[in-house]
Amino acid sequence: MASSTSGGEQIDLEKLSMEQLQQIKAEFQSEVEAIQDSIQTLYNCKAKYATSKEALEQVQPDWQDKEILVPLTSSMYVPGTIKDMNNYVIDVGTGYYVEKDLETSKDYFKRRVEYVQEQMEKIEKIQYQKSRFLSALISVMEQKQQMAKQAA
Repeated sequence: MASSTSGGEQIDLEKLSMEQLQQIKAEFQSEVEAIQDSIQTLYNCKAKYATSKEALEQVQPDWQDKEILVPLTSSMYVPGTIKDMNNYVIDVGTGYYVEKDLETSKDYFKRRVEYVQEQMEKIEKIQYQKSRFLSALISVMEQKQQMAKQAA
């Protein structure tokens, strides 16, 4: 017997009508899709932080006064010269930037990668639970359809 716990109460799926099951299925499919979108967003965010951390780890002390290309957009650059090897301006979100030294910058990105990974793991657990319930729901719906065919 398949059942669902919702807010402390159990619902016997086998006692619900096909219309009710279809409505619950649609809601859970929508929730699972939203969770998948959230996981993808977090994955992209984690990749961005990891890339920034890796870039900082590549910094060499002999880069002082080195000429570089500074991106203005994703496809437009201007020439620039590195003047200060120990100060970095970091985007901390929602249009805020902070200036940090090299080691603090590396630590910031390391902590952000770890935090986003933790959030991804939490959301993946929720996704797994909802997917399992959705599978059980679909199984009950298929059983009801088989029973209806046999009765007819």
